[in-house]
Amino acid sequence: MKPITLSTLQANKRAGEAFSCLTAYDATFAHAADAAGIEVLLVGDSLGMVLQGHASTLPVTLADIAYHTGCVARHKGRSLLMADLPFMSNASTQRLLEDAGELMRAGAEMIKVEGEAWMAEGVRELVRRGVPVCAHLGLTPQAVHQLGGYKVQGRDSEEASRILEEARALVAAGASVILLECVPASLGRAVSEALEVPVIGIGAGPDTDGQILVMHDVLGVTAGRGPRFVKNFMAEADDIQDAFKRYHDAVKTRQFPAEEHCF
Repeated sequence: MKPITLSTLQANKRAGEAFSCLTAYDATFAHAADAAGIEVLLVGDSLGMVLQGHASTLPVTLADIAYHTGCVARHKGRSLLMADLPFMSNASTQRLLEDAGELMRAGAEMIKVEGEAWMAEGVRELVRRGVPVCAHLGLTPQAVHQLGGYKVQGRDSEEASRILEEARALVAAGASVILLECVPASLGRAVSEALEVPVIGIGAGPDTDGQILVMHDVLGVTAGRGPRFVKNFMAEADDIQDAFKRYHDAVKTRQFPAEEHCF
């Protein structure tokens, strides 16, 4: 089968066909997810919490992300591989370019950055150098202390309008994909309808072009109470690969997320 590329995601958007995304951090799970049909794998800075045991994503380093990106890249198959730029990689445009370059050399095929419209210059410079960019808006975990915790964003009309305008600005700067986290389903739908680029949601309702979850949440092994937008697909699965396939199929048929997973 042909590899999944940015062009594939764009074609899915035009056709109204949802696509599945999942975090991955090592070769074995990446292979299982790829074999289950998952279209986009993300080496997320969520590894700081689910692998390293930190309380947030802030302690994750570029070396951490590069190491796990290499692990996934060596055994992933056809899935598109996206990697997170960690906290403070956006401290300057020069650092952004250098850090993105290291992750691309490690095997990433797209870079995800957190930040608002002020990131437009950095996004523009990355794209000029051939780096596809996914811009992460809504709840941005690297800003958790500034946000006062892991809270739903865009609840009121003013904040929702701001997030939509931020998305437009980043797309104008060259972002190829927008990722929306923890926003009302109505905002997820509005952003997806307003933009020509694919929009990936996590806790952003059923109407975004793609859905992403943390692998550990899909497998039901996350410690403590999980967020409202997650579902344990392992509960009715025969094995891990079957759980990944159930998640993939539920996204493709738009059975997930359901109403109980939305804000």
